Amino acid sequence: MFKVDKNKCIACMQCIKDCPACVISLKEKKANINNEGCIKCGHCIAICPVEAVSTDDYNMNEVIPYNKETFSLDAENLLNFIKFRRSIRRFKSKEVEKDKINKIIDAGRYTQTSTNSQDVSYTVVTKNINKLRDLAYESLKKKGEYILSNLTPETEHLKRYANMWLYSYEQYKKDPQNNDRLFFNAPLAIFVTSPTPINGGLASSNMELMTDALGLGTFFSGFLLIAAQDNKEILDLIGVQNSNEIISCLVIGYPDVKYKRTVPRKSPNINWI
Repeated sequence: MFKVDKNKCIACMQCIKDCPACVISLKEKKANINNEGCIKCGHCIAICPVEAVSTDDYNMNEVIPYNKETFSLDAENLLNFIKFRRSIRRFKSKEVEKDKINKIIDAGRYTQTSTNSQDVSYTVVTKNINKLRDLAYESLKKKGEYILSNLTPETEHLKRYANMWLYSYEQYKKDPQNNDRLFFNAPLAIFVTSPTPINGGLASSNMELMTDALGLGTFFSGFLLIAAQDNKEILDLIGVQNSNEIISCLVIGYPDVKYKRTVPRKSPNINWI
């Protein structure tokens, strides 16, 4: 429940003006929150100048006062940071520290969600990474065999992927350490799940930025999502009921490569109206 300390409230009406659900009003010259319609977004907590608003729904110890020095980013630096990021597929044989994993998760946890649903979940795979790797190779092998055995004009474009999966499986079985073309020997994978794709996608993007900021490397593995599709063993391993709710999989580790510059991109397709 969100509540207002009447002794602190100065009736400035900032929370009333800023509430996206329009559930705050003045009652006896003090702010009053109608919790039945509240979406628990926390705007009232963030904007109150006298810290009169609190909640027992969340941990209030996580609330941090604004500080320009630690809360601001230079726009040019941020843009250069985004331009310089690379999908990493060369990893060192080094575990990722738990505190860094927690910061990556927090970057997703604090990402905005529609109507503050906070419906994004995370599965962190570390100790079972080798089991997941074996299951993923097996799954893609079977999917590749099925595609090649049932080719139609509509599925002809999948033929190259099917052959790639079969070849990768064979090479992996010969030498799992040197021929891992799915995980590239990364020690960590994080599955992001949500019934709302946009929420999971936004969280995934912020998680990638945090990963890079921590000196780690990552890539989004589309093949792992395909491997998990309707595969009960993989879904049971990562604790997901509906494979359609898997939004992304970040494969993460310490990069074993150093890039020297950004890369070019196509000009933006912009429709100015």
